Order: sequence, then C-alpha cells, then structure tokens
Amino acid sequence: MRSLYDFIVKPIEGRYNNDKEVSGKKLILNTSIEEFKFISREAIVVSTPLAYKTPIEPGDKVIIHHNVFRRYYNQKGDAVDSSKFFKDNLFFCQLDQVYLYKKTDKWIALGERCFIAPVKNRDAFSLDKEKKGVGILKIGNSSLESLGINVGDLVSFKSNREFEFIVDEKRLYCMESNDILLKYGHERNEEEYNSSWAKSS
Repeated sequence: MRSLYDFIVKPIEGRYNNDKEVSGKKLILNTSIEEFKFISREAIVVSTPLAYKTPIEPGDKVIIHHNVFRRYYNQKGDAVDSSKFFKDNLFFCQLDQVYLYKKTDKWIALGERCFIAPVKNRDAFSLDKEKKGVGILKIGNSSLESLGINVGDLVSFKSNREFEFIVDEKRLYCMESNDILLKYGHERNEEEYNSSWAKSS
C-alpha cells in the first residue's frame, strides 16, 4: 500500500495532545478540535511515495504539519476529518508537510529547515521572558554547516519566524536557512528558555 506522491502516516498515540499528567492526575488542557497547538505532530511512517526517493523509510518517526491530523467543523457544524484522512487511522502527508525525521535517536531536518531554541531574556526592565530574535541552533542542515553555522551556535533570526514545535519536550522554532541573520559565536553565554508547559510531568 503506497501512494504515488504522498507518505502514508499514522499518529503515534492520538491525533490530539489535550491532556497532561500532574501529580498523578490527568489535567485536560483543551476541549476544542480546532485549536492547532494541541494537535499531535508526531507520526510513524507506514509507507513512502512511489514517485521519488527520500531518506525517510517506513517505521521512521516524523514531525509533521498540524493540519494532517486536524479535525474541523464544516458548514453544517459537523466535525469532519481533514482531506488528508485515508482510512483506519492512516493519513496522507506531502513531503513539504514533513519537518523532521528520526534516525538512530537523532532528529534530522528536511531541506532548508532548521530549529532554534529560544533564550532567556536577561533584561531586568523587560516583561518578556525570552529574548526576541535570538536563539540557539538545535537542529541544523547542510546549508548552514557550509556557512560555518553549527548546532549549539547562538544566532539571530528574522522577526515573525517563530513557528513553534515541541520536540522531545523542548519548545523549538522552525525556520529556514535564509531566516538566520547572524552568528554570534561563543563569546556570549545565553541560557535556553523552555516553558514548563512544554514538558510532560
């Protein structure tokens, strides 16, 4: 069972991450099917496209776009599946909807994508908990490496590029190589900022 152009994937647990365990009790965080932040983005690849080859293989864990598993209300007010639903908890997923794949416990970004961890704001006069436009490169790509920008480097990035993902219980921003503006190097000692809600208890 293979699609011509799409991956076929299935959610690892459920299609939504609506609850969190706190002190041994389940806390419901969200009851709306339309709130994208609570849609699961973790999937297992069931089959790969026939039309082209990728480094991704069946059985690999991937991080995908939230719209693949999303449900929504139609014009009649009925809850329906997205157009990506195939059957029996299986979904179609285009290549450009796959952001990360995992090989031997290492996340690898596809194409020009990279992932940045926000850093704490040390400005005592600011109410912002994280520093705007600055972060630590956590998952890079070959284009950035060719420019000497490597995992662990402190970088600045364009404004409004904070497309948020939770990866291994850490909040990361997904962006592309051309969103990176500057590498600071190692002369600055910044600390990652990870909201407590991003961690499972």
